[in-house]
Amino acid sequence: MKSQSIGVIGLGIIGGVWARHYHEAGVLAGAWNRTAKPDFPKWLPTAEVVARAADVVQIVVADPPAVRGIIEQISPALAQGKIVVQSSTIDPAGSSEFKSLVEARGARYLEAPFTGSKPAAEQKKSVFYLGGAEELVRAVEPLLSLISEARYHIGDNRQATTLKLAMNLNISAQMQALAEALTMVRRSGVSDDVFFTAIKKNVSCSGLTLLKEPKLRAGEFSPQFSVKHMLKDMRLASRTQGCEDFPVLDTVRECLWHADQAGYADEDFAALIKLLG
Repeated sequence: MKSQSIGVIGLGIIGGVWARHYHEAGVLAGAWNRTAKPDFPKWLPTAEVVARAADVVQIVVADPPAVRGIIEQISPALAQGKIVVQSSTIDPAGSSEFKSLVEARGARYLEAPFTGSKPAAEQKKSVFYLGGAEELVRAVEPLLSLISEARYHIGDNRQATTLKLAMNLNISAQMQALAEALTMVRRSGVSDDVFFTAIKKNVSCSGLTLLKEPKLRAGEFSPQFSVKHMLKDMRLASRTQGCEDFPVLDTVRECLWHADQAGYADEDFAALIKLLG
């Protein structure tokens, strides 16, 4: 039985890395991005052509409106046997809408948000939170295993999107706290060397601490995960049912908004520290 082929729509920070991994594995059927990248491996002229060429279509774009636009474009190519793997960070309501649109064409829809920024993607260490039927999860496992180290079946599509937003809330809150803690000790004259040595022996040290330490030390904020995308995610989280009165969520969303307005939208969200002076 031949391997499934996959097409990637959205060649940004993460999607472009994944598409190259698929190409190296010999399963990439096509790739497309709103901003043309004709030199990209297996570049095709439209999203619809990608969907016709591939057994599985993976969408990795910015937000729910962008996902809606892609599904509208590829809809004529969707039919029985096709699978749409939706890996953008969206909200539960958007997920239900997109699932209905895809299934109305006879295709299958798997919600597949992920965790792990650019370094993780490059090392094939992305982690997927999968929402859909067990049989569908098994069907895409061979492909997703080419670009990730773990794939967790969370439940249905809405539950997978909710978990992803919850994870990003936790990450955002940690980043804001880390920025404030580092600024506090800097203002007291404690060096960065002392701070990071001490925190590594403290229960509060996390994967985020280790990932962002080089950026915070150097004041270098090239994006692993941008301010604008984290702000989008926190806005989606705020609109999720039952999360309307979360004080930390409200605070970190406001901080990200101020970072966006200050001109840091395209920088890594570690640039939150720049608001503290």
